[in-house]
Amino acid sequence: MCGRFAITHASDAMARLFEAAPANNLPDIPNYNVCPTTQIHVVFREDNGRRLVPMRWGFVPRWYKTPTDGPLLINARAETIAEKPAFREACRQRRCLIPADGFYEWFRPEGGDKLPWFIQPADEGPMVFAGIWQEWGASEDRISSCAIVTTEATGHMAEIHHRIPVILQAENWAKWLGEEGRGAARLMTAAADETLTFHRVGTAVNSNRAQGPDLIEEID
Repeated sequence: MCGRFAITHASDAMARLFEAAPANNLPDIPNYNVCPTTQIHVVFREDNGRRLVPMRWGFVPRWYKTPTDGPLLINARAETIAEKPAFREACRQRRCLIPADGFYEWFRPEGGDKLPWFIQPADEGPMVFAGIWQEWGASEDRISSCAIVTTEATGHMAEIHHRIPVILQAENWAKWLGEEGRGAARLMTAAADETLTFHRVGTAVNSNRAQGPDLIEEID
């Protein structure tokens, strides 16, 4: 799964990178400990082009009576996303890009406590997760929400955790957004080990209140 991530790229730089029109109320950057239910940066496609907007991380299905009416859906499994009632329409019609610097995952050694790792692109460029989004509610109560698509981990990542976010390379952003016809389903695969780096970080990140660049620094 993906339960925390970091983002430091400036909003205007992200707007240029994705060729997207930015909203005026984007979340503050940097954020070294992005947690579920917070507002995150999301790129989606409208008829007149791409937009960079804030969305709640935690997908709210249309039938929820309140945003907390059911389980918190921060991830959507690639293997079942096209079948699950909560996700199947969004998977076909409302796919999005979720930018990050990298994400955290926790590994529990035998007989020990969970230890946090930070996973980021080997080229130190932006990491872009495949996402889906949904609008819930009406008028002033309307909420735009999203979930990160995950898949079965392979290689070194599988030694840390059995799931990994679907990470999209730049040449596949348009395909995922539906700008280049069909074929998005074929993108829901695990990233190759050589495209990622992995390092241990301190346990300060175990707290969802922790912040600062020290959270992503490597420790022995």
